[in-house]
Amino acid sequence: MKAVVVYESLWGNTAAVARAVAEGIGEGAVALPTKDAGADDLAGADLIVAGGPVFAFHLSSERTRHDIAEHPEPGAPAPDLSGPSIRDWLDALPSGTAAFASFDTEVRGPFGKGAPTIAKELEEKGYRRVAKPEGFIVQGKYGPLKDGELDRARRWGASLRAAL
Repeated sequence: MKAVVVYESLWGNTAAVARAVAEGIGEGAVALPTKDAGADDLAGADLIVAGGPVFAFHLSSERTRHDIAEHPEPGAPAPDLSGPSIRDWLDALPSGTAAFASFDTEVRGPFGKGAPTIAKELEEKGYRRVAKPEGFIVQGKYGPLKDGELDRARRWGASLRAAL
């Protein structure tokens, strides 16, 4: 089975979850940042898993990414802004019929979710949902991930494989 886990990650938390999901899916699964996940990389995929971080109650946008770059908090780690946002990646994604799942990394509380937005965009392009959107918990704006989240991501990846 060919599976591609595509992610946007500014401080490494979403990347770590994406890699764990790919590990859980097993053989034939790769985790790629948005900048490396073009149409050729997705061609023939049986499963596409897409994820991104939540900022200001939503998936990151060009505006939030610009604000992060232009107004860094003192002592904050430098963000990785080298690839497109998951929103821009979704906008450029061609229509398809592969199975999909979506996830986000979020701070628990009334701070929003992004995975349902990813799922909606993929469904509108013809992809088939195989799991409900999933959220993985980050303990603070920059991380780290809550204890146990990477194990949970691996289990979720295994459940996605089983769903196919």
